[in-house]
Amino acid sequence: MAITHVTALRNVLADAVDNYINTTGSTDAGGDIVIRASTTILVTFALSNPAFGAASSGVVTGSSLPKNANATAGGTADNFLLRDRDNATALSGSVTATGGGGDIQVSNTSIANGQACQLDTLTYTAPT
Repeated sequence: MAITHVTALRNVLADAVDNYINTTGSTDAGGDIVIRASTTILVTFALSNPAFGAASSGVVTGSSLPKNANATAGGTADNFLLRDRDNATALSGSVTATGGGGDIQVSNTSIANGQACQLDTLTYTAPT
């Protein structure tokens, strides 16, 4: 039998992720999300503080979106890092083209240096 979490606990877990991003560290005003090609950072989106709204059904949704940024390198996006205020990794995941099953799905994984990029939506879902 798999472990499951009740919705109230999933809300606590999702809110804890947001709290961690917002309060850990002091270098930046808020956390950020970086899109990478292997270990090369392609684009960094500075997040608001708080990064997410209050959890509902175990899900937190990014606040003050969309966010805009220009790519600082070119490559094929394949992973991301969600980082705290000191730019330390809080969690990470995969990036794929839409329909590819990644944790983040983008319309085009090919990013050119200097390209204008936009983060339209961002959610974190606590495990069921």
